[in-house]
Amino acid sequence: MNEYVGPVLLMALAGILIGGAQSLRKNEKYVPALICALAAAVAFIGGVFLIYG
Repeated sequence: MNEYVGPVLLMALAGILIGGAQSLRKNEKYVPALICALAAAVAFIGGVFLIYG
């Protein structure tokens, strides 16, 4: 069970970052929204990699 703590936390971080990206996009701050979304994608892929890699 403990081996899944890191990946789950990375995926939770990805969810938080996606929410931040959506909020930034609503406020018409497109470049920070894109950076936030890319960071979320990297965190999610990192979590998947830690589980299956």
